[in-house]
Amino acid sequence: MRELTFGYSPCPNDTFAFHALTHGVIDTSLRIRPVLLDIEELNRRAHAGEFDLTKLSVGAFASVGDRYTMLRSGAALGHGVGPLVVARHAAPFEQAMHGRVAIPGRETTAFRLLRLAAPQLGDIVELRYDRILQAVATGEVDAGLIIHESRFTYASHGLTKLIDLGEWWERDTQLPVPLAGICVRHDVDAATRAEAERAIRASVQYAFDHPDASRDYVRAHAQEMAPEVCAQHIALYVNGRTLDVGDDGLAAIARLMGTS
Repeated sequence: MRELTFGYSPCPNDTFAFHALTHGVIDTSLRIRPVLLDIEELNRRAHAGEFDLTKLSVGAFASVGDRYTMLRSGAALGHGVGPLVVARHAAPFEQAMHGRVAIPGRETTAFRLLRLAAPQLGDIVELRYDRILQAVATGEVDAGLIIHESRFTYASHGLTKLIDLGEWWERDTQLPVPLAGICVRHDVDAATRAEAERAIRASVQYAFDHPDASRDYVRAHAQEMAPEVCAQHIALYVNGRTLDVGDDGLAAIARLMGTS
């Protein structure tokens, strides 16, 4: 069996989608060695080509295009899935962007969208995504760019939404929001690449067909996330485009990558 390293995040959407592949549930000639890391850490490690397969932010695609190519299966994109900007108090979005803004990484799709919506940014503070809500709530920063499950929990921190960047993108482009994709390193041969894409698609389909099979795996990596938040997270980020990105998904990715 060919062994491939596969970097993906510990977030519920990834552990749900890739549980079957990682645990040998589906029939494949590949053996997967998973490495679970925050999305921005995966973006950084891609510059060195560390993993055979890896999840990457669409915002990072251009900078690692000499090493990786995206597969059609396993992507995270859709409607209503975009990042949010939150603050302690309601304020005009443009005004808030002149202050200290926490972001989950400079190569994330979220930051690319933010720079498109607000070209003139103030002081940028990079934090791991799960630290941003607290940083905003305590006044360490004036506003925060949030991703993943934070979109479901920011109100419990007493914060208010300034803008939904996904809605902004969709209104401007009429395209789904392209968040991330599964990429394969260029030196992986064509046959292995094709099998990896097929196996990832089969893993996602298995997750749809057996939604409870990954429950323990999801919960093991979800830390303190409430079960209902896990369920919301999976329902939002794992959808039909995770099986196949689709032509409009490819158009959205090309549109975002073509921006500066």
